[in-house]
Amino acid sequence: MRHRLLTLLCLFLLSAGISHASCICGERPNFVFILVDDLGKMDLGCEGSTFYETPHIDALAASSLRFENGYSACQVCSPSRAAIQTGKTPARVGITDYINPAGRNQPEQWSRNTRLLPASFQKQLDLKEVTVAEALKDLGYHTFFAGKWHLGGPGFWPDDQGYDINIAGHEAGSPPGGFFAPYNNPVLEGPPGEHLPIRLGRETADYIRSRAKASQPFFAMLSYYSVHAPLQTTQALWNKYQAKADDLDLTGQRTRFVFDRTKAVRQVQDNPLYAGMMEALDVSVGLVMKALQESGQAENTVIIFTSDNGGVSSGDGFATSALPMRGGKGRQWEGGIRQPFYIHVPGASTQGQSTQVLASGVDFFPTMMDLAGDTRDWSYLDGRSLAPVLKGHSLPSRALFWHYPHYGNQGGEPSAMMREGDWKLIHYFEDGRNELYELARDPGEQQDLASTQPQRVQSMEQALQQWLANVGATFPAPNPNFNPSAFAQELQAARQTGLQSLENQHESFLRPEFVPQGGWWQDRKQ
Repeated sequence: MRHRLLTLLCLFLLSAGISHASCICGERPNFVFILVDDLGKMDLGCEGSTFYETPHIDALAASSLRFENGYSACQVCSPSRAAIQTGKTPARVGITDYINPAGRNQPEQWSRNTRLLPASFQKQLDLKEVTVAEALKDLGYHTFFAGKWHLGGPGFWPDDQGYDINIAGHEAGSPPGGFFAPYNNPVLEGPPGEHLPIRLGRETADYIRSRAKASQPFFAMLSYYSVHAPLQTTQALWNKYQAKADDLDLTGQRTRFVFDRTKAVRQVQDNPLYAGMMEALDVSVGLVMKALQESGQAENTVIIFTSDNGGVSSGDGFATSALPMRGGKGRQWEGGIRQPFYIHVPGASTQGQSTQVLASGVDFFPTMMDLAGDTRDWSYLDGRSLAPVLKGHSLPSRALFWHYPHYGNQGGEPSAMMREGDWKLIHYFEDGRNELYELARDPGEQQDLASTQPQRVQSMEQALQQWLANVGATFPAPNPNFNPSAFAQELQAARQTGLQSLENQHESFLRPEFVPQGGWWQDRKQ
């Protein structure tokens, strides 16, 4: 059944105009890098979602090498984005949490009642870092950026970090003004009611067409604000998915949330607002794919598709479910870090295949440089080139590491992680405890094997500690103002009244009479 589905998707791919020819990579290819914000791996039809509809992304996946064990470099956005830009792990770059321009998640302004104070971190990507855009410019590439940046304020925007064109990229982590114009964005204006993901897709498509006759190769990074909160869609799309939920018998009272350690976690995909956002994202990706084909550049363009972190199953909009993986954005389990990770190389024998090779967001930089034929030494990067895998060859096995010395807004706990083969170790900074999971047998991380595998835990923790020292990791410190009894009361309230409130709110999104407070966004007078 799976092979039949892939065949059908490939046929759709050809009809949609995504080429299988040429490249691999006789001349310097163009690069289109599509980065989605807060997209969960399980949110895509090709990964198993039956509620969201993503035919264009599914088609792209079917013509790509799919890394089944592809990971973001962090469970939240700014660190992952810094890792993609630099090829370095977030701890080495010094950006280990999402950047709040006001600094409210820095230890000196910390107001939450937590056992530890989070580690401090940089508020911008240092200009001394070599970005992938700068590295490609040195090879003669023209560079373009559209969408979310979230790596620093004025002086640290994309056009300060190697991008010739910057559309909509600045310090904000969510779209200021929301997903419908007029935007409150210093580098983007639009007519009232314009839909942001469609605008960003059109801008990227127009840029691709503009390069059709240029002798200079290009690198276009389309970095969506979608599908981050706020959850906003059109009335027409809400109508479509409310009706679909009704047809699938998903409406009405049901258990959508469970409480997992620190916060409620969504267990089902039935949010019509989020489904509408997913469709708008997919339509936008389709615009880019169409532009590549119509401009005659599909045969020499490498396409990368991934997400900066897992889908939001806890906190923010509580938008989606990562099942069968545990957790989601901001959390230390697989739902927070394992991502859609697709690389399309025209002419590659690996198109339409999948691989179990462990891959990380730090690998994109050296992979792109390798495919571009660059001969410079990038061995100082934390990532490694995946080009041999894309060409059907093997790579030596390695471990992957993560470091998050913070409390996530979505319930994540200060921790460091390591994956070695099928084994994953989570080391918690609050009390020094370890959890150990065998992912091949337990992808949902439900059975902690630390007590039955003491030698493996000791070996992996030693390797993790060595890695933390090597990258210059910073750590949280005890919080002198921590109130244990107040914390217990807060946790109990979240488990009891908070859980039921969420159930009621999300049930209301599916009622036929639902209208967002203030009316539908594209119709609002602003």
